[in-house]
Amino acid sequence: MFTGIITDVGAVRALDNRGDLHARIGTAYDTSGIDMGASIACNGVCLTVVGLGPDWFDVVISAETLSKTNIGGKAGWVEGTPLNLERALKVGDELGGHIVSGHVDGVAEIVALEDEGESTRMTFAVPEALARYIAPKGSVALNGTSLTVNEVDGCRFGVNIIPHTKDVTTWGRATVGDRVNLEIDTLARYVARLREFD
Repeated sequence: MFTGIITDVGAVRALDNRGDLHARIGTAYDTSGIDMGASIACNGVCLTVVGLGPDWFDVVISAETLSKTNIGGKAGWVEGTPLNLERALKVGDELGGHIVSGHVDGVAEIVALEDEGESTRMTFAVPEALARYIAPKGSVALNGTSLTVNEVDGCRFGVNIIPHTKDVTTWGRATVGDRVNLEIDTLARYVARLREFD
C-alpha cells in the first residue's frame, strides 16, 4: 500500500524485453535499506524489486501491466524517462495522501493546462468505464500522485497542481497529450461493486 505522496523522482536507466520487460530505475533512495522483493510505486505502478545496486533497482513488468499503464507503447517508457517514486507504506507512517494500491486502472490523457495564480489546472480525459468512479472533491492517483478532483464533466475531470507538487514530482514537466496512469479511489470501486447487487 502507498499514500500517493512522492518521495523521489527517479529515471529509467535501461530497458530490456526478454518476454517480460525488465527495467533498471535510478534512484536517490538509500538502496541498502531496500529488500529484494520490496514494492516500489513507479509512476503509480506497484513493481517488485528483483535487483539492487548502489543507486538503482531492477523490476520486471508483465504484459498485463503494460496493457493497463503508460509504460509500453509508442509514448511509453524510454531510457531517461523521469518517474515518480514512492516506497511502500510502513506501519506508523503518516498517511498524508490517500490509500493507494499501486494497481493502475487505466490511462488518462492531459487535454488542457491552464495557469491559475501559482498553480496549474490540468484537465484529463478518461475512458467512459472509469469516469463514473471519479467524483468532485474525491481522490485519484495520477502517475502515483494523490490528487483532489476539482470538477467532473462527463469523461473529463480537473485537478490543480500546486508549485510544491510541481517541484518534487514529474508534474512540472507535464504537457498536453501526456498519457498518465490513473488509479481510482479504492472506496469508489467498492461502493460501485456493492451497488451492482442492489
